[in-house]
Amino acid sequence: MDRVFTRVLVVDDHSTFAELLCGALDREPDFASVGHAATAAEAVRMFQELRPDLVIMDIELADSDGFAATDAIVGLCPDARVVMLTAHASGDFLSRAVEAGACGFLPKDGQLLEMLQLLRSAGPGEIAVPAFLAQRLVSRIPRDEPEQPAPRLTTREQEVLALIGKGKNARAVSRELNISTHTCRGYIRSVLAKLGAHSQLEAVVIASRLGLLQIDRV
Repeated sequence: MDRVFTRVLVVDDHSTFAELLCGALDREPDFASVGHAATAAEAVRMFQELRPDLVIMDIELADSDGFAATDAIVGLCPDARVVMLTAHASGDFLSRAVEAGACGFLPKDGQLLEMLQLLRSAGPGEIAVPAFLAQRLVSRIPRDEPEQPAPRLTTREQEVLALIGKGKNARAVSRELNISTHTCRGYIRSVLAKLGAHSQLEAVVIASRLGLLQIDRV
């Protein structure tokens, strides 16, 4: 029986890092690298030519950024699996990764084992984040402000918030609720505004504190 591999395209403008990551993937029994791209334009072109099962996308690229490349790739193939990689993990970057359609978000300073575990679990329509990174980002949200009263959300806003809390991005939420992505993003902006949040991660944390959202802890 032929072995089944997850074919991976690595996008990073640091060739040494890209080659090392490709080598690490090739040593795994269930991954196979199909090459690496150094620019956003090259990433989109190689995705069209090779149709990999998974793309590991650096955020900082020479000609553009990984957000634009991810958005273009997901636009070509809505079920594309793109995991974003960054040396500067922040709540803002995570929010932009979600908006671009990424299904995972990883810091470059993480452990290889944890990276491989996330790559195996990341699926389209969700956003997988390592537990230690989620904790790090949540810990940066100020806690010394007086607790605000819970805002009143519409039924649709509550539905959108619940799906965001499960790690789903705007495209996945829109499909599940049978609304357009544009309309869904409008609901997301409304939820963020009512909660006083600057990112979807922050919105989930605030909603959890206010009792508007129950987060499963593993």
